[in-house]
Amino acid sequence: MTTQIADFETVIGLEVHVQLNTRSKIFCGDDTSFGSDPNTQISILSLAHPGTLPKLNREAIRKAVQLGLALGCEINRHTAFDRKNYFYADLPKGYQITQDREPICKGGAVEIKMPGGQKKTIRLHHIHLEEDAGKSIHDQSPRHSLIDLNRAGVPLLEIVSEPDLRSPEETTQFMETLQRLVRWLEVSDGNMEEGSLRCDVNISVRRIGEEKYGQRCEVKNVNSMRFARRAIDFEVGRQISILANGGKIQQETRGFDPATGQTFSQREKEDAHDYRYFPEPDLPPVRISEEFLEEIKTALPVLPQVLENAFFEKYQLSPADSEQLTTDRGTADFFQKILENASPDLAKPLANFIIQKIKPWADENGKSVSEIPLSTAQIIDYLQIIETGKISASTAAQRLFPILIEKTGVLPSDLAAELNLFQTSDTAFLEKIIVEVLEKYPEKVQEFRKGKKGLMGFFVGEAMKLSRGKADPKLTGELILKKLME
Repeated sequence: MTTQIADFETVIGLEVHVQLNTRSKIFCGDDTSFGSDPNTQISILSLAHPGTLPKLNREAIRKAVQLGLALGCEINRHTAFDRKNYFYADLPKGYQITQDREPICKGGAVEIKMPGGQKKTIRLHHIHLEEDAGKSIHDQSPRHSLIDLNRAGVPLLEIVSEPDLRSPEETTQFMETLQRLVRWLEVSDGNMEEGSLRCDVNISVRRIGEEKYGQRCEVKNVNSMRFARRAIDFEVGRQISILANGGKIQQETRGFDPATGQTFSQREKEDAHDYRYFPEPDLPPVRISEEFLEEIKTALPVLPQVLENAFFEKYQLSPADSEQLTTDRGTADFFQKILENASPDLAKPLANFIIQKIKPWADENGKSVSEIPLSTAQIIDYLQIIETGKISASTAAQRLFPILIEKTGVLPSDLAAELNLFQTSDTAFLEKIIVEVLEKYPEKVQEFRKGKKGLMGFFVGEAMKLSRGKADPKLTGELILKKLME
């Protein structure tokens, strides 16, 4: 099978569904908050009672344009809605209001970055607005499927990529990049576990060198990065096995079973004509004015990848640290706010402090980094006493930071003095500690004197432990070396 797989190329296109975080649904005023009791966020409009008429949510248009601009799309100044006709129990109207002929955004691209650092541009075909369906629940009753219509009518953006993806890893990077962007722009919470971000994965394979795409199968409603990778791996293997044995791939819609890691057939894949699209008669076309477009452009924040590059170039941060600081807008804003009041040479220490201490604290406590109970002045003082060598980074992290979080308003330098944490250059004190360390490990002293110079770090570390972090590492190392050379 390895040889057969090497003979084939995987081709993947995505249809990503982003649930917009508007307060009300796209065509009525029903609440959209997550987690309410089933069928409590409905009305005669979302239930499609006869005679009810939709009214478009302006905020959904605004958020669609925001995302489209951020992705470099052409914004369609004249956009319209259509009816997509199909019957399913969680679709009250018997049709879905969507966009077929004139989607709100055309073209655009997503730049993904692979773990090795190489970048790839994934083209977008279009982005369109539509209403979500309800939710069918099949595992709560042995005899019946249950329907929750709270989600029916929630605004969705469907982002349709070109078939430019070639692996599960690229697919994951595409989804993670989109997730970061929709959260950054605050158009969606992007929570896959709550269904705010999910995707249909169109998968085909073709022999290496062929230009024509193979027959694709669509795996529906994949709601986690891990499931997407597993579904693609299985489906690619399944299709290659069929082709290698002389079979043909049937165009179909498939589901994914997380318990088995396998995809399974659901139905034959529909074509566009099967849905009998026609213009939505109850909604007029939408005209997007230059003023409205300019207002949204002006309000757009600096995008995460732009800021990531700026941190790398301006502050010489590592690519990994620059990416970590721009995983969410709150962290990037927090980093910049602190630096507005600090010397630029504190940029690297500040980045390390945020990544290694503040972000973990925020994650553990279910808070954002900006909610840490430390002022800008406290953070700068904390970094300065480390950078000037008054206290070691490990002592600050292990002994000073936990107390600072609990105390309000005290400067780290004052607290360090109170706790007697400042490093000492007292030669007599250090020599006493060094003698204790060397007497404790005579065999390692002999190994060092026989040429095992890497033990120097061990001796310094033991001296630091014995001094409870107060020993000046540089001076301690010099004194140890002098003692060992006697």
